[in-house]
This record gives sequence, structure tokens and C-alpha cells, in this order.
Amino acid sequence: MIVFDDEYYMREALKEAEKAFELDEVPVGAVIVCKDRIIARAHNLTEKLNDVTAHAEMQAFTAASEYLGGKFLGDCTLYVTLEPCVMCAGAAFWTRIGRIVYGAADKKRGYTLLNTSVLHPQTKVTHGVLQKECSDLLSLFFERKRTNL
Repeated sequence: MIVFDDEYYMREALKEAEKAFELDEVPVGAVIVCKDRIIARAHNLTEKLNDVTAHAEMQAFTAASEYLGGKFLGDCTLYVTLEPCVMCAGAAFWTRIGRIVYGAADKKRGYTLLNTSVLHPQTKVTHGVLQKECSDLLSLFFERKRTNL
């Protein structure tokens, strides 16, 4: 029997990150879940679209808003393989997303580096879900980049 829990949905986000990896994009994937249903899937597309804002989270917010027919995502959960950057956390604020679950911490560019929260006050956060798997994929990507220079 399949259990639809945080690990299940993070594995779905990892599938998206693997798609980004195959496209030579930084392997970050995201899914947005509403009422136990995935309503958006996305991965980084910054290279393909030549757009620095085309992060997985931003793509997922747009897809989820289109699916729901509105910009607010209060009943939704964002699952993302890497801690959101400040830009994505700011966008999450404006969507009023109910919950964010992320895998790997981003010690260089993650929103938690700020001394103040940029998330909506009602947004709940869970971190470290499948952290090793999420971190390993990112490490492999950057290791390959360094050896192919």
C-alpha cells in the first residue's frame, strides 16, 4: 500500500530534480500538493529559458496558480529538494502557501540565512525530508561540473 506522506511527495520532487539533472540544469525539483493531489510539477529551467528566475519553485507556483485559477495557495504544500532561495521564499510569501517541505539545506543561498523570516507568518516549514538523497544529487551535479571544466 502506498503511503502519501512527506517522503512520498519528496520522492516526486526528486524525480523532477532528476529531469533537471538530465538537462544540465541545477537539479532542483518541486511539486505542489493540494488536498492529497499533486497539482504542479516543476524543475529548474534557468539555462533552457535563459531566465534567472526560472527556479523550480517559481515554475511550480505558476503551474499551481493556473491549475487552481487563483494566485493564493493557502491550502497547498510545496515540496522542493533544496531550501528555497530568498527570491523563491519571497514568492512563497505572496502565494500565502500553507506549508513548505524541503530536503537539503542551502548553506550559501537559502532563505534561512536571513535574520528575519521572508515567509508568510502562517506558512509552516518542515526541513530535512530525504535530505541525503537531495544533497547527493546536487553534489553529483556539481562534482561533474568541476571535473568537466
